[in-house]
Amino acid sequence: MDVQVRAQKVLDKCEAMSLLCSKAANYWNIVKTAFQIPLILINSLLCIMNSLGQEGGMNMKMPNIIINGISVLLLSFQSNFKVPEKVELYKNLGNQFLLIAHSIEALDEEDFTKEQITSIVEKYDILLQQCKFEDIPGYIKKEVCLIFKNRTLPIQLNVTGEIKKTPVITSSSIISDVPLTQLNN
Repeated sequence: MDVQVRAQKVLDKCEAMSLLCSKAANYWNIVKTAFQIPLILINSLLCIMNSLGQEGGMNMKMPNIIINGISVLLLSFQSNFKVPEKVELYKNLGNQFLLIAHSIEALDEEDFTKEQITSIVEKYDILLQQCKFEDIPGYIKKEVCLIFKNRTLPIQLNVTGEIKKTPVITSSSIISDVPLTQLNN
């Protein structure tokens, strides 16, 4: 394969992966925020209730237990989903794919060597292995596929799941398409 064609394919893939990772980081950042806002509100409510309970002589034991339980439950969900880690992972991967794309763009077309492209492909492959495609929502994958419709994409972005088969031609299928009058002649 021509070195320039190979470089263009890697560039397309890096740009697609950079966009995919940026969108995934944004998605997981929204999820992170969705967990943090209720925690902030719950803890603020707990402080207010404890202040009112001490002044008014109210028994705040049961509401404290319930509110603390909800707070711990939200923290457990956030920890199990590893939301902050995913935000950082996709943000870092997006930046690294973008750096590879910029390094390809910085090379002059005449200066491309097979060794340079091979080195860049190795860096790309290492980053690709770190990407957790299963944690990226399907709609984000489809968006990136549509944006990069006529460009080279990583194989992992085959979100349609369709493998187009070429029709198998058999003698019976050929005969069935030919009118009977032509078969007798």
